Amino acid sequence: MMTEQLSLTRRAALAMMGATAAYSAMPAFAQSDEAVVLEEMSVGAEDAPITMVEYASFTCPHCANFHSDVLPLITENYIDTGKVRMIYRGVYFDRLGLWADMVARCGGPDRYFGIASMIYDKQREWTAAEDAVGVVDNLYAIGRLAGMNQTDMEACMQDNVTAQAMVKSSTENAEADGVNSTPTFVINGQTMSNMSYSGFADEFERILAE
Repeated sequence: MMTEQLSLTRRAALAMMGATAAYSAMPAFAQSDEAVVLEEMSVGAEDAPITMVEYASFTCPHCANFHSDVLPLITENYIDTGKVRMIYRGVYFDRLGLWADMVARCGGPDRYFGIASMIYDKQREWTAAEDAVGVVDNLYAIGRLAGMNQTDMEACMQDNVTAQAMVKSSTENAEADGVNSTPTFVINGQTMSNMSYSGFADEFERILAE
């Protein structure tokens, strides 16, 4: 048992090194010879009359609150009813947020939001690790609870090219929409700060009534 735990820790450290390199190498992204087209993580009907882009960080407590308290109501009343399509875009203020998003993306588009919800629900737990290796191990534990394979997660975390593309895309999108804090929302092109559910509902109803 102890041997297995040590092996997992070593593999977590190896995976972490790849993601750390990507985060640190941000100024050199434009020089990369490998191009990765990132798929937008979205939920809801593509022809919905309202598109809401959420800019968020997996280490942001206010983002965690939105995902636990507000998003379920938006999902029930607007996303599942075909009125709103939501696009999630990660903002990486720190390496931990990047690593968490890499694990969430590892499950693929169909499982992304379910895994993201688990990561937000356990935010205080996985971010409380004493070091970076502990953080990665905690994220792997969440991934395993979501049914992901350990080997697949390690491969995702060592994918430095995709990590670079994620940070590059995050930076470009955030700059284009003037995002400097999380969560920030862009609803049909209009940038808005975080709100209560009633605030979102009022805005959605205003647009639907136009």
